Amino acid sequence: MKTTYTWAILLLLLLNSLRTHAQSDTRENITKVENGLFASVQIEGEKTWNILDRMAYYKTPGLSIAVIENYRLVWAKGYGFANDSSKTPVTTQTLFQAGSISKSFNAIGVLKLVQDKKLDLYSDINTYLKSWQFPYDSLAKGKKISMANLLSHTGGVNLSGFGGYQPGKPLPTIVQVLNGEKPANSPRIHSLFEPGLRAEYSGGGVIISQLMVMDITGQPYADYMRQAILKPLGISNSTFMQPPADINNALLATGYNIVGNPIPGKYRVFPEQAAAGLWTNPTDLAKFVVAVQMAYEGKSTKLLTRQSARLMLTPYQNKMGSGLGTFVNTLDSTKYFTHAGSTVGFQSAYYGSLQGGNGVVVMLNSGSQQLLTEVVNSVAKVYGFKDLYHPNIKKLMPVSTGILQTYTGQFQLAPNRTLTVLFEDAHLYVRMQGEMKRELFAEAPNKFFLRELPYELEFVKGADGVVNLTLYGDGGKMEVKRVK
Repeated sequence: MKTTYTWAILLLLLLNSLRTHAQSDTRENITKVENGLFASVQIEGEKTWNILDRMAYYKTPGLSIAVIENYRLVWAKGYGFANDSSKTPVTTQTLFQAGSISKSFNAIGVLKLVQDKKLDLYSDINTYLKSWQFPYDSLAKGKKISMANLLSHTGGVNLSGFGGYQPGKPLPTIVQVLNGEKPANSPRIHSLFEPGLRAEYSGGGVIISQLMVMDITGQPYADYMRQAILKPLGISNSTFMQPPADINNALLATGYNIVGNPIPGKYRVFPEQAAAGLWTNPTDLAKFVVAVQMAYEGKSTKLLTRQSARLMLTPYQNKMGSGLGTFVNTLDSTKYFTHAGSTVGFQSAYYGSLQGGNGVVVMLNSGSQQLLTEVVNSVAKVYGFKDLYHPNIKKLMPVSTGILQTYTGQFQLAPNRTLTVLFEDAHLYVRMQGEMKRELFAEAPNKFFLRELPYELEFVKGADGVVNLTLYGDGGKMEVKRVK
């Protein structure tokens, strides 16, 4: 008896020691993440930055992170303020607008209907639409749109996104949105090209899927998603209701623009719930990521069957990498499913590995997207998430002020859009018309790069002695003529 008691005490001490060690490792990793931020383009020998300093740099009041490792949430933490004026702090419960991440949840809601045999993914959508019918015309070339087309952006349907509505303003019904009727602030939904021809991002197509869910279930969209998806995931604070009247409004973050000013009304209202209506936080999004990962590997069928999860995370007849409500990126040898979200005043993104159960979720109340990339890179580097950490390190080359000054001037990007190159305080800057100036960094006497945007500039002197510009970015290049 005494021996059994002694072993029990030793086992308890061992478990406490392991728990303390794990907590210590987590605290150390959090500190590394917080102090390991760097720009999309690093300069050789440069020190990394602190997360609070970067938030100040990007005029981002609040930010929230969740890190997933081995199919579990290992930590979540909030930084800064949900409301800068009242100094309401961001906590792990603070809710942000998820924007287009809503499409990932919508896809699961649809796949649940497929699993329940209430919907065929590949049938004509008009078979299920009761309160509105898609207006097929000659552009569809006699082909029918399926739900699989809508979720994978291969339906040939117009309208990439929605602007939302200020709180208190009249909201359109979904049918009014689809018809482009007032008070809707977006054009009517229609065909751009034949279904299945190619992938082209379409929030308009996702709104059709929202109405299909409502017509099939006979329920308001937010009610169906709460009962069928959020509750089974153990998510109680997040909501699709617009405006978000069914949750504690004290948890809602205020949105801020790119210069750090609060947006009018604090946030936008989106009756286009399936495309942009989710209010959530990284902790709740981590539950979604893990559930999809577990289903994909056949470890759990709590939310989706393995077949449904594999269908969701397989690019659907397109080169854009869009599965059903997600994008699947192969980064070197590792695949991640992902989606970003952007509404007025909010930015967000999640990444989940298809194998191994790793991932990261970041949400913030800002108009700036660059900080998302910096945080994801820092997390990926600290945790060794294979291939998600992609450094781009460049070596600076000194260039004389005399040469730098020959590059100044105005260059014509488009008929009504110019790019200005400035020389100030011995540094070269570039400013797109209507935007802030950004410093240019030299990697060769005539080649420069930006730190926060994926563009490079090359100045070329012609036979006439005039210096023109070649702009590289988005997988291509543009010859830009000097106009002044």
